[in-house]
Amino acid sequence: VQLVESGGGLVQPGGSLRLSCAASGFTFSRYVMRWYRQAPGKERELVAEISSAGVITNYADSVKGRFTISRDNAKNTVYLQMNSLKPEDTAVYYCNSLTLAGQLWGQGTQVTVSS
Repeated sequence: VQLVESGGGLVQPGGSLRLSCAASGFTFSRYVMRWYRQAPGKERELVAEISSAGVITNYADSVKGRFTISRDNAKNTVYLQMNSLKPEDTAVYYCNSLTLAGQLWGQGTQVTVSS
């Protein structure tokens, strides 16, 4: 049972990145999926979440209108499209789900927004 994130990197302010999170070992399509982030010296915060069928999404106020969460249940993958990135978006981004096996976390992927 695992979540594996990818797609992080260094990008200039105003740029875009797409994060991916590949799930395995559980019935992905049954569960809400979430993206969190944690910046140095700050608490981990919820960025976005998506319902099991992908119909309902919610976003932190700080990313509304810039980030889009989506999922492909056939590929067991959840995505986070990040546009108009700002330096304050710099953080380690984590994929998460609360399943019958408990809280699942990926290893995280670093996103750095800097000129």
